[in-house]
This record gives sequence, structure tokens and C-alpha cells, in this order.
Amino acid sequence: MDALKDQASKFTGGSSSGEQKQSSGQKEDYVDKGVESAEKKFGLNVSREQNEAMTDQAREMFEKQTGKDVPDKVSN
Repeated sequence: MDALKDQASKFTGGSSSGEQKQSSGQKEDYVDKGVESAEKKFGLNVSREQNEAMTDQAREMFEKQTGKDVPDKVSN
């Protein structure tokens, strides 16, 4: 069974999602990409860890207020 999974991952490029892996092993979701893009546009310099903390807090607040989960593809 493992051989089958290895072949499947080789065929699909190792991942079926369009998310990029960071050097720390975390995936960068759409919200993280948007925050990073805005930082570049406005000339801000905020660390990846701070961005992750801010987006995680925003996701938690959204989920608490609406009672709906945010898909991992949008914000993990």
C-alpha cells in the first residue's frame, strides 16, 4: 500500500493542493499570501510568525462570531 501512495505522490507532485510549503514546514494559505502581498505593497516589514499569529486570531474571531469554520485552503 505504501508503494502505491509513493507512486501517487510522484504522479501528483507530492501534493494535490496548490499551497506552498515554507522553510519551517508550514503551508502558506490564501490569507497569508494576501497579508504578505499587502505588506510588500505598503512597504511594511512584519515577521512571518507575527503574520501567522494575526491571521490565526482573525480566523478564531470569525469562527466564534459566525459559528462557521474557515476552510483550511483559505486560512489554516
